[in-house]
Amino acid sequence: MGPRFGLSLPNRGVLFGATSVDELLALSETAEASGVFDSIWVGDSLFAKPRLESLVLLSAIAARTRRVRLGTCCLSTFPLRDPIFLAAQWAALDHVSNGRMILGACVGGSLPREKAEAEFAPFKVSLVDRGPRLEEGIAILRRLWTEDHVSHQGRFYQFSDLTLEPKPVQKPLPPIWIATNPKPELTAPRVADRALRRVGLLADGWMTDNTPVARFKERWQLIRQVAREANRPAERMEAALHLMVNINDDQRTAFEEAVKFLHTYYSPAMTREYIEGWLAYGSPGAVVEKIRAYLDAGCTTPILRFASWDQKGQLARALADVLPAARALSLPV
Repeated sequence: MGPRFGLSLPNRGVLFGATSVDELLALSETAEASGVFDSIWVGDSLFAKPRLESLVLLSAIAARTRRVRLGTCCLSTFPLRDPIFLAAQWAALDHVSNGRMILGACVGGSLPREKAEAEFAPFKVSLVDRGPRLEEGIAILRRLWTEDHVSHQGRFYQFSDLTLEPKPVQKPLPPIWIATNPKPELTAPRVADRALRRVGLLADGWMTDNTPVARFKERWQLIRQVAREANRPAERMEAALHLMVNINDDQRTAFEEAVKFLHTYYSPAMTREYIEGWLAYGSPGAVVEKIRAYLDAGCTTPILRFASWDQKGQLARALADVLPAARALSLPV
């Protein structure tokens, strides 16, 4: 199997004129019609990085497409959402999309820490509880999606004799991927190890971003090893890289536009060095080579986000000059 390419839509861009609702839906239709993209993704945040709400936008995209898989990249508000409501909403999305949903979940939070605490405070959720809430929430979703008369007495959620209807279209249930990218310089080794092992023990796939190639390979090997030791289907898991892209034959112009875009989209505190690690930029050949490095490291699903105010132009250039060569690349056996 060759790589599966995803398109990540900049749903925060509606706040600063980088895109519009109509353009996001049109980009989705173009991506699907190309036959090149396997999936379409949207980001998620409420107050730390405001944007069009992810589930609402996905429902609109589901109505405008027929083939591509749809997901969150990632659902950073997962620890804040009531898992009973989320189970019902995601099951409904799975019906609307005719079984195309992938729930990309994560613990959320933003830097600086004060910004993350401000987003979680209205929900009376502590940042230290994000991981346990994610784990308990995933367990609840899967039970409600597959069982009747479910009772649960957990640390955060308690309920008795609930039967969710309708259940999702996908059988046995919609895949749940976990996004995590613990930075060694910011994360205690035991915390990083638990975050990665959580993927192997609980998830159907791994999502990450701005991870050096060697670290990507090492972490993906660990995740699959943990999955195999837990007798989980490691060979069916996908590894997704969320990659920022700016295609321009003038390499300097590509980089400078991407810096400006990402400073506006995320934070002006992002260093140029950090952005360069996250970004595939310059000529089509340079972009293909960066993708190739991650495919060689085990990435199965590169998810491209155009760091540009010209979303349509970048998508057209990618379809014409990048993706034909990138799709021809092989995954390691």
